[in-house]
Amino acid sequence: MVRVRFAPSPTGYLHIGSARTALFNWMYARAQGGKFILRIEDTDKGRSKNEFLDEILDSMKWLGLSWDECYKQSDRFDIYRKYAQKLLDEGKAYKDGEAVLLKVPQKQIKIYDLIRDEIVVDTKEIKDQVLMKSDGSPTYSFACVIDDALMEISCVIRGEDHISNTPKQIVIYEALGLKPPKFAHLPLILDDERARMSKRAGAVAVSEYRRQGFLPQAIVNYLMLLGWSPGNNQEKITLSAAIKNFSIKRINKAGAVFSLDKLRWLNGQYIKETDTANLTALLIPFLKEKYPTASLLDGKKLENIVQLFKGRMTTLMDFLEWTDFIFADQAQFDPEAKQKHLSQDRSKDFALLVQALEGVQDFNVKTVEEAFRRIVEQLGIPAGELVHPVRVALTGRAVGPGLFDTMAVLGKEKTVQRLKTVFK
Repeated sequence: MVRVRFAPSPTGYLHIGSARTALFNWMYARAQGGKFILRIEDTDKGRSKNEFLDEILDSMKWLGLSWDECYKQSDRFDIYRKYAQKLLDEGKAYKDGEAVLLKVPQKQIKIYDLIRDEIVVDTKEIKDQVLMKSDGSPTYSFACVIDDALMEISCVIRGEDHISNTPKQIVIYEALGLKPPKFAHLPLILDDERARMSKRAGAVAVSEYRRQGFLPQAIVNYLMLLGWSPGNNQEKITLSAAIKNFSIKRINKAGAVFSLDKLRWLNGQYIKETDTANLTALLIPFLKEKYPTASLLDGKKLENIVQLFKGRMTTLMDFLEWTDFIFADQAQFDPEAKQKHLSQDRSKDFALLVQALEGVQDFNVKTVEEAFRRIVEQLGIPAGELVHPVRVALTGRAVGPGLFDTMAVLGKEKTVQRLKTVFK
């Protein structure tokens, strides 16, 4: 059976590159009807933190990457000590103080990589390997080899930054008389300057993208395109469809450039396809965080507002920006829009419009449009001449949804109050 593993270290949050590694392992396991194992590599007691572990698990669940088995290396120290002692007893390892080191034999090692083909390394480039540190904890490579063997991992899929570790681990496999798994080293995710993705290029933790209002489906869709393609220039693809088409041998060797613009575009496509009621439920936590004292509108009114802005959003956070005039007490004016559309005194026009709107009983899109058109006809001006000043007066912006939709979602009280005060 195909058995693969994702082995994060809880010394930091789940990196977007690590999430891509987890995704490719998960896709391979599901495509082959195999098992996806989660192994927490927490042997560094000083740097491993529960908060990081919680965030890693939460982010993986949010992305939909469920695991079949889960292990923690901190529970397995006795196993590592037993294998270290075995190598000592066989004369394949020796002690240097409290540390245990493996004697590395002089030979050539050939590794067949499923993505990169054959890799050849001469062990004279590898010094004797520390297996157990003086504090009694195992080194990364030693614990990794033992766990991969005992967990019957059939293929190790990890980033190309681990290529240098692979020959060291092959030496340990051979010393223990264990059969190595297959290997596949993924290309790194690069920033727009083709350097390794780092914090200076923007967010790198999955949880940060979540806080910025990206949907998990969009993140997963975009990550699978970083180094792999479903073919036919297809950019939007569900996990279930991708699994049917997934092959490790179709993963590129070259590094994949991360484009935030592309991710935002893709996220916008998923937002547009999300049912408005479900999208509203996703937005409520963001609204509560920004407006903790504001009483949110009832469900249907809020859904109407969401529907109004749905097509403009590329992230959930965009909704907060576009709708601040609705939820805030006062509109924040864009200086350029105010200068362009409100510098001319239109107090008489606004007074007539206010009077008409105050007389509207059922304040909705149809009735406010009828009232507005009566006033512009009475004033003898084109509708557009009043639309822009009224929009800026109500929203602070020169662009936005239709004016009458805007009035309807603002409601009669706020609409009238803002029109009354703008020329005071």
